Amino acid sequence: MENVKVGIIGCGNISSIYCQAGQKFDWIEIIACADLDYSRAKARAEEFNIPKAYTVEQLLGDPEIEIVINLTIPQAHADICIQALEAGKHVYVEKPLAITLEDGKKVLEIAEDKNLMVGGAPDTFLGGGIQTCRKLIDEGLIGDVVAATGFMMSSGHESWHPDPAFYYQHGGGPMFDMGPYYITALINLIGPIRRVTGSTSITYKERTITSKPKYGEKIKVEVPTHITGLLDFENGAIATIITSFDVIGSTLPNIEIYGSKGAIIVPDPNTFGGPVRLKRQGQTEWEEIPLTHGFTENSRGIGVADMAKALRNGEQHRASGLLTLHVLEIMHGIHEASNKGTHYDLTTTCEQPKALPIDF
Repeated sequence: MENVKVGIIGCGNISSIYCQAGQKFDWIEIIACADLDYSRAKARAEEFNIPKAYTVEQLLGDPEIEIVINLTIPQAHADICIQALEAGKHVYVEKPLAITLEDGKKVLEIAEDKNLMVGGAPDTFLGGGIQTCRKLIDEGLIGDVVAATGFMMSSGHESWHPDPAFYYQHGGGPMFDMGPYYITALINLIGPIRRVTGSTSITYKERTITSKPKYGEKIKVEVPTHITGLLDFENGAIATIITSFDVIGSTLPNIEIYGSKGAIIVPDPNTFGGPVRLKRQGQTEWEEIPLTHGFTENSRGIGVADMAKALRNGEQHRASGLLTLHVLEIMHGIHEASNKGTHYDLTTTCEQPKALPIDF
């Protein structure tokens, strides 16, 4: 199969692992990178032997490039996705798909109109850890899934991040920062969601940066920093999810799945590996399950590779635009439900992604 030629827009910190994807996966070839700051694109191209360092306009105009990986800041995600689609490129975007639900829907509408593919992060659910959990569920080892929990508990970013203010501004907060990992993993394991509700709060109106170089600067908090959501799945299962920047310490698990015949402790959905633990009806202890799938190290870019393979074979990719839009609406829905004191009925849905073959 001929490799799909790929260009990267956005050469910040996360671009490094995506640049390596061209060397890890057989189906993609990264031939160009671009950034508003051309010097950053040039440095990345030299570091990873990428043939072309471009301006954004040059990259979008290159007829060889079939897929654009959009690694810009979240506020620019929708705009760059639309520019890429208008240029006739398929697009894969870092999370979230867009800041607003309206922009997310617009991206997918343009893609459908132009018969182009949209994909998006996170792709950690394709790693060996969560795919092992999926295999256990699909094989019926815990029976029918009836419930789940997901917890992302932290004290925020101002103690370590060099420039943490954007985490507390519009488009930020713990749900939009980390929620995509948890919700995407839950949809992969259980299926799509039909309605949500939740409660949110801004615990501290102001934060003080204690990291360098902005030590002592104040951050005005504009978004909720503690979010509790309830997710009603289409198959009848119910999940509780909490994402927080207000918790000093916690012993809660990342994700647990509860079935009629057993339960699974799912590994951190922000990683690709394990451990995976299973407890079946009648057992007194949890057993650690050997991982059945590969890609247990940092394999960001596997979603792009799967998309490229699907493009060549005329198939549906797993980290799809419909999945990323569904996740985006779920996050907005939890916030809106809290604001209005109601349940929020989802207007979007998606298919549960196909399990990844062991020999992918």
